[in-house]
Amino acid sequence: MTKRIQQWFAMLVTAFMLTVSVSAFASENAANTDNERLGESVVKSEMAGFAGADYWREVKDGQSGYTTSKSPEHGVLISVPGQTWYILKEKWMSPLGALAIFGSLAMVALAYVVVGPLKLSKPKTGRKIKRWSRFDRALHWSMAFTFLTLAFSGLTLVYGKHFIKPVVPTEVWGWIIYAAKQYHNYIGPIFGILLLAVLVKWWRKSLFNMVDIKWFMKMGGMVGKHKGTHPSAGFSNGGEKAIFWLLIFFGIFITISGFILDFPIFGQTRRHMELSNLLHMFSALILICGFIFHIYIGLFGMEAALDGMITGEVDETWAKEHHDLWYNEVKDLPENQPGYDAAQEAEKKGSTSQNNA
Repeated sequence: MTKRIQQWFAMLVTAFMLTVSVSAFASENAANTDNERLGESVVKSEMAGFAGADYWREVKDGQSGYTTSKSPEHGVLISVPGQTWYILKEKWMSPLGALAIFGSLAMVALAYVVVGPLKLSKPKTGRKIKRWSRFDRALHWSMAFTFLTLAFSGLTLVYGKHFIKPVVPTEVWGWIIYAAKQYHNYIGPIFGILLLAVLVKWWRKSLFNMVDIKWFMKMGGMVGKHKGTHPSAGFSNGGEKAIFWLLIFFGIFITISGFILDFPIFGQTRRHMELSNLLHMFSALILICGFIFHIYIGLFGMEAALDGMITGEVDETWAKEHHDLWYNEVKDLPENQPGYDAAQEAEKKGSTSQNNA
């Protein structure tokens, strides 16, 4: 009997101790929670106490305050409409831009596999026709280099955090993004200068006419039932003119918006900067996609298309087939006659010998 009482007593004591322990633990947690809540409320009250709850509510709503700065919008601590710009840039422009670029690359790859390059229908004759001067070629390659490097640096700024940042050390990523930003800022104005030079130099050769409409109707002789027909064209065909005006039109938007972003010292507001940023991105993406096709035609899509921009001369067969109207205009010029360069070189040597004598 005594042992049984002792057992019951021990069980009661144990149950009591467990109950007390659980109660104490629960009380401690509740106290901690209360302390945390008290601490948060104290912090919030202290933060609000500096300027008042109404002040912070107005700041959150984008209300203007007071500042000694004379620059526009410096009195606005939080720009609420800026969220619209952020959503348009990050949720729409960036994903759709990446889709457009990869889509353009996929299309040219598919065109090369399915359609193939446009070949000359006759063998080359070996006779050369002068097409581009040294200044023309220098201007073309300067624009090409500037545009491509600006495109790569701009794409790094927009998409680098998705493709480069995860695979390189933080310090390396910091240097990459810094270099891309600095290069984009300082080389950007050079693009505007080159764009003006391109416009002045080639706008007359890029005016559309009825010949270009027929060229477009036959798709340049590059695809479909008209492939290999080589429709008539002057110095520039319809496709080259379209690329030219695409560059000029969207290049102007890129230059103006880039100037606003590069030099925020002319009273630009945040709305001006946000709109300029979206316009800059959109115009640049259009040009990048357009020049993917331009580069494809020059490198892979058309036989001997790049010769003129490398040497300044094109083969007679190429000139006849792709720019027949221009070929008929220049074929009888002295500089396009066989042996002209050799004669000019001999004349220069003769003049040099006479001067030395």
